[in-house]
Amino acid sequence: MQRRSLLALIATSFALPVTGALAQESPRRLTEEEVALINEISAYNSQITTMTGRFLQIDTQGNRIEGTFGLERPGKIRFRYNPPSREEIMSLGNGFYVIDRKEKTQYAYPQDKVPLRQFLDAKIDLLRAGLVAINHSDNYVELTLQDDTPAGTVRVALVFDKATKDLVQWVLTSPDGSELTFSLFDVERGVPIPAAFFYLNINEYNQIKN
Repeated sequence: MQRRSLLALIATSFALPVTGALAQESPRRLTEEEVALINEISAYNSQITTMTGRFLQIDTQGNRIEGTFGLERPGKIRFRYNPPSREEIMSLGNGFYVIDRKEKTQYAYPQDKVPLRQFLDAKIDLLRAGLVAINHSDNYVELTLQDDTPAGTVRVALVFDKATKDLVQWVLTSPDGSELTFSLFDVERGVPIPAAFFYLNINEYNQIKN
């Protein structure tokens, strides 16, 4: 896994979100139709308490890696990268971790200072989650959320299917322009997830200072 790229994106996301109907830099206000669509997306995804599936991660250099994920609202998500990687990303509701099961190491971050956190809330409100841009195609809508950090601007672009309102992809962009794209496949919603799936004994791992 391209861990350094991922860690750089997470580390630079330590900031308060920019709030408001649209960014200060936005060239226009949202239309009534766009507001309605965003509210529909927020409401639809808020009522989905669990999700599982596969993902494909692509970095700026085109490196690809696949894995599986599970999500449980509020606050929990886990990404397991396929072998030979032994690394995982976990948000447990009380902390966010990047762990290496081979090296027995972990990076820890505050729960409320990480990318994608707005999508893990029990009640999602994308209109008030630092929304700075909206883009449309025939079948998809992309909502870009922004955090201003001491290192620069961090953005998360969430891509939703217009018809189903399902999240299908997101792109993390760091202040230096590096990107990580996560695409979702074979997603199941409303499925039971064992509590052990989100269990992490952090005492088993040596913490690496950020």
